[in-house]
Amino acid sequence: MADEFDVVVVGAGPAGENVAGRVARGGLSVAVVEEELAGGECSYWACIPSKALLRPVELAAEVGRVPGLATTPIDTAAVLARRDETVSHLDDGGQVGWVEGLPAEFVRGRGRLTGPKAVEVTGPDGSVRTLRARHAVALATGSRPAFPPVAGLAESSPWTSREATSVREVPGRLAVLGGGVVACEMAQALHGLGAREVTLLVRGGSLLGRVEPFAGELVAESMAARGIEVRTRAEVTRVERPAPGGPVTVHLASGAPVEADELLVATGRAPATGDVGLASVGLPERGPVEVDDSMRAVGVEDGWLYAVGDVNGRALLTHMGKYQARVCGDVIVARARGELDDLPALRAVADGYGAPQVVFTDPQVCAVGRTEAAARAEGFDVRAVEYDLGSVSGAYLLGDGYRGRAKTVVDERRRVLLGVTFAGPGVAELLHAATVAVTAEVPLERLWHAVPAFPTVSEVWLRLLEEYGL
Repeated sequence: MADEFDVVVVGAGPAGENVAGRVARGGLSVAVVEEELAGGECSYWACIPSKALLRPVELAAEVGRVPGLATTPIDTAAVLARRDETVSHLDDGGQVGWVEGLPAEFVRGRGRLTGPKAVEVTGPDGSVRTLRARHAVALATGSRPAFPPVAGLAESSPWTSREATSVREVPGRLAVLGGGVVACEMAQALHGLGAREVTLLVRGGSLLGRVEPFAGELVAESMAARGIEVRTRAEVTRVERPAPGGPVTVHLASGAPVEADELLVATGRAPATGDVGLASVGLPERGPVEVDDSMRAVGVEDGWLYAVGDVNGRALLTHMGKYQARVCGDVIVARARGELDDLPALRAVADGYGAPQVVFTDPQVCAVGRTEAAARAEGFDVRAVEYDLGSVSGAYLLGDGYRGRAKTVVDERRRVLLGVTFAGPGVAELLHAATVAVTAEVPLERLWHAVPAFPTVSEVWLRLLEEYGL
């Protein structure tokens, strides 16, 4: 006999936990299946440990900008010890307890669809258990690192973000494939913690290619000032590591090869869908699960399957996965109660505006909504306004040589913000105000009355509006 629940959630990362929490709050019974650690990638190998490694590097840079404060070498061992504390020493007992307290049943093992509303779970001991859902199954299996097809790369035992954030001994020489968020963050973190030679190999022409160009330029300048080498237009042709654990050599189409002690591959992620049984319910086994705005999988008869977070490919960000999960959970509860017959969406609007994101480098980069190029490509009547963050009194007081920039993208027809980007030390805390302005479509004339305090960096809002002409 199969075990029955109202809802079965496959994946106990932040997205899966939030689905479970919402449906349990709605009075439905729920089972949560997890193969690895409850809490998921973000809690143990991504967001949390990476920021624990980056914070002391950021603080050291801050101290260095303020006269009268002495800088001391970073105690790498102490930083790694605190990192271990932030990830609970890879013990998910607390997270499992939270899931069970919802209440929900936590099931350890690999979950796989075997047919409509059926999930087969293979436990760590090889035992097999079948879970059946009365109302819904929600997939929250996340994503996995994607490797480019480079000869010898896989055989060279390269690092992924997991090895970088869980590092036990910082390598003396580090090569990094990629120029995105993980590449930039981990290059700075590991350099600050003792890697004497760090080289970024970027296939494109700039760092952080998905944000406004000035942001990547400021980060590249900061990298250069630290002694981190950034090679753009770098096409990797092959990788060699003759001895396990020995030096690795990265060969390029042009230019000298790079030799390092470790190679970090940070070239993107792909939805973890290859082994979850999608074919058993008529869906492609590879690629993201296509969903509607209520997170319901498209093409599944009776609409019982949902997918939230990285697995649906909409926005590979923890906070967006959690947002989608809250929407999804509420939709499942409403449908189970028969309150909604054909619901296209409840509050699923944030995806369409452009997800907020922070890059925790020094300088920090944060953005929400559309870039100027994206807005123009979509046919908006656009006006862009920029301002030098270092010219704001509050920024100047934070330290000598403060450098940064802010940019707003305005929909001229409606006079609302389509996108906002900040780059500069400590600007992450400016982002939520921008997110509110963009998603709430606050008219510029109304935004003008939101008076920023003096002397804070937030005064840049006033300066941007003045540059616009208000």
